[in-house]
Amino acid sequence: MTESYDKPLLGISSCLLGNEVRFDGGHKHSRYVTKQLGEHFDYRAYCPEVSIGLGIPRPPIRLMKRGEDTRAVKVDDNSVDYTDALAEVGRKAIPELSDFSGFILKKDSPSCGMERVKIYPQKPEAAPSRNGSGVFAKTIMGADPNLPVEEEGRLMDSILRENFIVRVFTRFRWLNLKANGLSPAGLIDFHSCHKFLLQSHHEATYRELGRLVADAGKGNIDQLAEEYIKLAMQALRHQSTRGTHSNVLLHLMGFLKTDLTRGDKQDLLSLIDDYRTGLVPLIVPITLLNYFLRRHPSPYIQQQVYLEPHPRELMLRNSL
Repeated sequence: MTESYDKPLLGISSCLLGNEVRFDGGHKHSRYVTKQLGEHFDYRAYCPEVSIGLGIPRPPIRLMKRGEDTRAVKVDDNSVDYTDALAEVGRKAIPELSDFSGFILKKDSPSCGMERVKIYPQKPEAAPSRNGSGVFAKTIMGADPNLPVEEEGRLMDSILRENFIVRVFTRFRWLNLKANGLSPAGLIDFHSCHKFLLQSHHEATYRELGRLVADAGKGNIDQLAEEYIKLAMQALRHQSTRGTHSNVLLHLMGFLKTDLTRGDKQDLLSLIDDYRTGLVPLIVPITLLNYFLRRHPSPYIQQQVYLEPHPRELMLRNSL
């Protein structure tokens, strides 16, 4: 990669864009995905079942347990097995994942479902379990564990939605860093800007990343960078909480302690406590903190991704 990316590029199940590729000839258009998110992301669509030559409409398929293995088979004829063909579509997509900032999958799909896809037992009288992943989805997730992946249904949960999009934009910034050439200085700067975001998700991993970055310049930068982003994405998969956000906000406030009046400090402390106890959303204390930063500029704090980890227009922190 030699050029920067203008927008995050996401893989997506084709039916979520409104494309009529479902087994019944329909679609599962997600207006949130195409309208709100579509203004900020570019998409590359996949329908694994169409890619292996199945028609529209077509007989449905499902996951079925066979011994220790799980297979994707035709519902009305379990001897027709599409598992290997669907996995091959996933393997062919793997080289493209290095350009992706994330992937949005169709829930419950035997090809695209991320998790909790029904797996049917061979005995028809037994109930299906809810612990499967679609064949295509399992292939791409296994190939790149650092890739942010989510299902469209889970994006309706405000906490899961914000966590996914934080990870998407972090990977997007990382891909741009790599596109412009990795260097020890670049890695140190990336970590410096993401410190409080990482701390708000997982304190222990944040500290481990700090120790890792301290070795920048001492060894192979590519190996160090791969270990860094692996740990960073692991940290961000942990959901931040009102407690971790409150701790970070208090830490950031500390950088302004000599600039704020006693009344300013009390106002901000009060809003942080209101947020911690669930009275107001996260955007409220952050808005006041940003106001104070405009009055009393602090370059180190104002460069922190934590203050705006994703576009304000998405209003993700209004419901946290």
